[in-house]
Amino acid sequence: MAAYAIAHLQEAAPHPEIAEYMERITGTMAPYGGRFLVHGAQHEVKEGNWPGHVVVIGFPSLERARAWWDSAAYQEIAPLRSRHIEGDIILIPGVADGYDPTATARAVREALPAR
Repeated sequence: MAAYAIAHLQEAAPHPEIAEYMERITGTMAPYGGRFLVHGAQHEVKEGNWPGHVVVIGFPSLERARAWWDSAAYQEIAPLRSRHIEGDIILIPGVADGYDPTATARAVREALPAR
């Protein structure tokens, strides 16, 4: 099942280390089947407040996403970003083919207190 690395990154001043990070990251993802799905795009906020930027990287599985994150190659370049850009980053599995949200809704209804 596909998985994703999702980053919500705050605005940052341009810095040579950020450029180096961006130049090198694709090479760290390739061995794990990672590819950018969202990067450098202007997002449109529909609800709430979402300053900064969104990055989404797709992987074939959560195990491959974790292996990329923990890899020596990625950990070597991660400080180039983290020294200059604050943000939140998560790894999350996608849903299986044929996912039906009504099953989740049913579980929510079952968890409701009886009336």
